[in-house]
Amino acid sequence: MVAQTPSSPPLWLTIIYLLRWHKPAGRLILMIPALWAVCLAAQGLPPLPLLGIIALGTLATSGLGCVVNDLWDRDIDPQVERTKQRPLAARTLSVQVGIGVGLVALLCAAGLAFYLTPLSFWLCVAAVPVILAYPGAKRVFPVPQLVLSIAWGFAVLISWSAVTGDLTDATWVLWGATVFWTLGFDTVYAMADREDDRRIGVNSSALFFGQYTGEAVGIFFALTIGCLFYLGMILMLNPLYWLSLAIAIVGWVIQYIQLSAPTPEPKLYGQIFGQNVIIGFVLLAGMLLGWL
Repeated sequence: MVAQTPSSPPLWLTIIYLLRWHKPAGRLILMIPALWAVCLAAQGLPPLPLLGIIALGTLATSGLGCVVNDLWDRDIDPQVERTKQRPLAARTLSVQVGIGVGLVALLCAAGLAFYLTPLSFWLCVAAVPVILAYPGAKRVFPVPQLVLSIAWGFAVLISWSAVTGDLTDATWVLWGATVFWTLGFDTVYAMADREDDRRIGVNSSALFFGQYTGEAVGIFFALTIGCLFYLGMILMLNPLYWLSLAIAIVGWVIQYIQLSAPTPEPKLYGQIFGQNVIIGFVLLAGMLLGWL
């Protein structure tokens, strides 16, 4: 364990920083697709105990992902302005403690998985290699955000099958919406780190698409809209769902226009990420009310 200086935060707070629980937007944005799936699969009446399991499971899983990412990047993060103060990068937490926290998060997620259906359990197992692979993908794969998006998509498959015990056509349409949405907002998030990533030599979708990154984000959001439109059609959701989708479309169009500016303000990227949390919850409300 790294020695704590008088000015250092206490160990428990450093671990919270490692898990990123002090930044709720990143935790909520993983929880949102899981809640979408539970609410749609349960036709607007999700069982409260299952909602609790899914919420806790996403917290444990996202925490595991953060720890694994920071272990992979502990020698890279100090070179990036946005990440240099992370506990493992700043050496305020040891690698051994980081591994221990990651194992606890994994065990918590595994324990919760036993309360799900058999299909959901095995989907949880299948998700683990994808979660572990994402940080390494930045080193070898030109669009690592796609790996992250597939990992995000497991939240839909696990949660839907936890309600119904199987996967339907609607499940895969929602999975597609989640993958494209994640590609969109995480590409925006990567835009803030383009210069650092280029200098260090790691990949990102923002580097891959280059000057066309804004257009790529617009296409990802358009594909998200297409999937959500088709989802509403096949599930025959009522006008309240369509209202929520209309609000989401307005939000995504505004974001695309902002990204299309010649020199977007650097703070815009984080703002768009946070706005997508709000958009996700607007859609969740529409999915709940869409069965009335």
